[in-house]
Amino acid sequence: MNTLFAARCALVLVGLWPLIGSAQASEKLPLSSLDLELMTTGWGKAQAKKSVIGTTLRIGEREFTEGVGTHAESEFDIDLGGRGQRFQAMVGADTASGNDLAVVEFVVVGDSKELWRSGLCKLDEAAKPCDVPLAGVKILKLLVTDGDNGMTFDYADWADAYITYTGEPPRAIPVPPEPAPPPEERVILTPPAPATPRMNGPKVYGVRPGSPFLYRIPVTGQRPMTYGAEGLPAGLQLDSATGIITGRLTDRGEYQVELLARNDRGEARRPFRIVVGDKLALTPPMGWDNWYVHYNRVTDKTIRAAADAMISSGMADYGYQYVNTDDCWNVIRGSDDKEIGGEPRDPDGRLRPNKRFPDMQAMADYIHSTGLKAGIYGVPGPRTCAGYEGNYGHEAQDAQSFAEWGFDLLKYDWCSYSEVAGGRSREHLIRPFKVMWEELQKQDRDIVVNICQYGMGNVWEWGHQYGHFWRTTGDLGLEGGRLSKGLYKVGLFNAKLADFAGPGGWNDPDYLLVGWVGDAAGMGEGRPTTLTVNEQYTQMSMWCVMAAPLIFSGDMTKLDPFTLNILCNHEVIEVDQDPLGKQGRIARKTDDVLILVKEMEDGSKAIGLFNLSAAPLKITADWPTLGISGNQLVRDLWRQKDLGVFKDSFQANVPRHGAAMLRMWAR
Repeated sequence: MNTLFAARCALVLVGLWPLIGSAQASEKLPLSSLDLELMTTGWGKAQAKKSVIGTTLRIGEREFTEGVGTHAESEFDIDLGGRGQRFQAMVGADTASGNDLAVVEFVVVGDSKELWRSGLCKLDEAAKPCDVPLAGVKILKLLVTDGDNGMTFDYADWADAYITYTGEPPRAIPVPPEPAPPPEERVILTPPAPATPRMNGPKVYGVRPGSPFLYRIPVTGQRPMTYGAEGLPAGLQLDSATGIITGRLTDRGEYQVELLARNDRGEARRPFRIVVGDKLALTPPMGWDNWYVHYNRVTDKTIRAAADAMISSGMADYGYQYVNTDDCWNVIRGSDDKEIGGEPRDPDGRLRPNKRFPDMQAMADYIHSTGLKAGIYGVPGPRTCAGYEGNYGHEAQDAQSFAEWGFDLLKYDWCSYSEVAGGRSREHLIRPFKVMWEELQKQDRDIVVNICQYGMGNVWEWGHQYGHFWRTTGDLGLEGGRLSKGLYKVGLFNAKLADFAGPGGWNDPDYLLVGWVGDAAGMGEGRPTTLTVNEQYTQMSMWCVMAAPLIFSGDMTKLDPFTLNILCNHEVIEVDQDPLGKQGRIARKTDDVLILVKEMEDGSKAIGLFNLSAAPLKITADWPTLGISGNQLVRDLWRQKDLGVFKDSFQANVPRHGAAMLRMWAR
């Protein structure tokens, strides 16, 4: 009987063995074998078995032959169908970035639940092991975030990445589109300017001894208008019909001037302090740059039209003064395009503009004729970001050309300098900007310098020695349009650097992206900004409380009343241009609320209340948080309306992703 029982058991096991084997067999799927077209990236395209730029996968000192190279912000969604067993990988920042700004974080999510987080991964750090059980998980999400310092140079690798599973293999699925924000009415909060004259813009102005002086008095009101300046020092002349002050001052010192403007409706006066010394940009520069809307389509006509629009729109009456030509004005070496190709330098080595810019000096003269200032773009490397001729090896000649042409501002961009830098130490990072700075100091005109290298080597610690404002993060236009993806991250990072800003040197979180802007990733044609109505108010408010440069980079020919309401609120701008030059500090920060407080010259405080959540919030600002006490007169700066006297605290209803901009005086 025992023999018969054993035989029957054997037969049963033989019959069940295929099923048992099938249930237990595991397969190992390389992540690189999935459809990487469905992996989203902040820049470029995900690459199988290579970095995002096509080089060998390398994290720290270790190279990998298997895995996926991507770029933050990144998401990869995978349908496991509950058959996954384990996800394993080695993760980190790819060394091909070559940039200390590369800070990324890897997150594994299963069915909307976080399963694993790497912590911050920095350039040159060793790869971190990731080993995550997947039992029962239906949808796996592999995320790479930017470490909250912007996504510039954030090359990220899922190296040696495999999914262990049974049954039907996992498959990549499309990442769901981001939900559209709820509709927001384009409410104009800024009251119209009165017909009577009203002075705007900075109250202090810096110039070097002997340099050309050019200043257009910013004033709103009904035209025609006549201008005056009491106490104007010898060497300067005012055109009473245009309000443009020109000339030269040779003696160092400070000059107290009173500017005035008259029309049929009345008169306005304002003190104006001229400081002749070594410092320029005593308040954050204000103006326009073509990059985020015109890209490689920019021409001489584009720039002249922008200057005209700055006058006709009234932006110049609020203190906007720089008209900046960004990348793509010079020649691409070896290009077959007759407009932009050719020899980038003449036989003597002098830099040539391309045929879209027939006469750089004439263009600068045209801008100056309106009372505005002209800006230009260069790079310390051999090529610009768009591949045009760089300034490497010709710094002295090119600085002289910029001055002879009549430019007043130079945006000096890092692009391609990594090829010739020779290292990544702070000394290597500083050197190209020091070289150009020293050449510019030899010129007989003032050229404000915008250091554009995205925050490498903690530029805020040394930028004031070789420039007047410096980018603290990557390109805002590449960070993504939504507040949570770009605006807030860049703004918050910049807000932490308040100790390093002041008259003559400013933290720069990039341009104002309101109105019509183009897609930076594809250098696209202009379209309505992806920032919502509330987010546009938020950007202007945050930038002003942070004493950031106010450089608009939208389409100057499509300035509508709403966009001008964002750009041209004189009380909001006054916070940015306050002569004390204090950047606002973080007074409170939670997941949903940010409060910034800025000291003002008259002893008042400017307050920014920011709602970071997706729902309206009532935000309370108590006096200890703001560093004040007693009775306070509270004014709504956007509506230009006193709200009353409050004691102990103030509450504001702030819409989703919106801002309240306040000013408080002790009473």
